Amino acid sequence: MKRLIRKSAVSALAVSLVAGSFLIGPKAYSASPERGKQKQTGGKKMTEKSVLDFKARSLSGEEIDLSRYKGKVLVIVNTASKCGFTNQYAGLEELYEKYKDKGLEILGFPCNQFGGQEPGSEEEIANFCQKNYGVDFQMFEKVDVNGSDAHPLYKFLTHEAPGALKTEAIKWNFTKFLVDKNGKVLKRFAPNVAPKDLESDIEKQL
Repeated sequence: MKRLIRKSAVSALAVSLVAGSFLIGPKAYSASPERGKQKQTGGKKMTEKSVLDFKARSLSGEEIDLSRYKGKVLVIVNTASKCGFTNQYAGLEELYEKYKDKGLEILGFPCNQFGGQEPGSEEEIANFCQKNYGVDFQMFEKVDVNGSDAHPLYKFLTHEAPGALKTEAIKWNFTKFLVDKNGKVLKRFAPNVAPKDLESDIEKQL
């Protein structure tokens, strides 16, 4: 009889614990809020960053506060001068010329992390872009886009829009990010996606 009572008590306790887990589970393990919204942390609200919260230096050395692009749709791309995709400079310039009056800005960030395909100085990069492709969109100084020394903007971009299999690392030159007018990262495009193939997504945001 005592054994039956003990078993009943244990069973009742197990049921109450299971039932309790369903009651507290959603609160204890709720999904994180969507990126770009406010999180509740320790009783205080923490507003997540947007692209507009960052700064970067241009090829000429000017520090540019990206907040100047509020209200603009952005395409942010890591570039290289000696890559198989380097001719995408022409397509990016065409995009810029077609949509700049409607609110598109393209921000180019040279990077030498992929096969050493951007070895030049800032001055050499500027001359190359202008001479060969007539690049008129904003180009920035050479940066790392992967690893511990990655530019803070790129740490943010890759976190907000992971690539295939949810990997954050940039795979190669000319990876592109689409950003809306409020600085929210919307989408990542692989290096082999031609600039013209971004048009429909850009038009939706303009």
